[in-house]
Amino acid sequence: MRVIYNEQMAGLAQLLGEMAGLAGSAMERATQSLLQADLSLAEQVISEYDRISEMISDVEERTFALLALQAPVAGDLRQVVSAIQIVNDVNRMGALALHVAKVTRRRHPNHAVPESVNGYFAEMGRIAVSMGASAKEVLETRDPERAAQLNQEDEAMDDLHRHLFTLLMDRDWKYGVAAAVDVTLLGRYYERFADHAVEIGRRVVFLVTGELPPDQDAEV
Repeated sequence: MRVIYNEQMAGLAQLLGEMAGLAGSAMERATQSLLQADLSLAEQVISEYDRISEMISDVEERTFALLALQAPVAGDLRQVVSAIQIVNDVNRMGALALHVAKVTRRRHPNHAVPESVNGYFAEMGRIAVSMGASAKEVLETRDPERAAQLNQEDEAMDDLHRHLFTLLMDRDWKYGVAAAVDVTLLGRYYERFADHAVEIGRRVVFLVTGELPPDQDAEV
């Protein structure tokens, strides 16, 4: 019975890691579609979100089955509950990439963001993709030290988001209200994507050690 349980948990960890990787890949393509006003690439991201949704349903069924059939306690229960929580974070990461792609589609054939802020979104996209890959890594390796490092990677995203907001508040902003709204929403999508990756790292630390690291955002 124990062997079966361990195999099931290992399968869950692999599936969660794969989902995080898919979310990172989706954000990479969504960013390309945003910067290039590429409608076909945006549509690809939108259509492929269904795959993540299907995997989420699969993980939810597996975790609830473990709760019902195995009645885990202590450390085992912590693993199952953490998996359920991580599913939500991965789901949100995929949904945020979807939102970016939908902005591209809505503004096509025009570019959704002014050329002057392309560099910001290119870098935010790079960081988001890197954090998606890191989330995949920690889900598969269960390395608490590597998981804790995700919070440090998020600092660069937060800095970019703050600088972007400063540009929007500048009197020299000349691109109108619609562009300002799009830039504000998009900046928030990338910031939240990174936040969910950090949350995955926190949950992996809790899963392995039994101690939940402090929420850095909550301390600010």
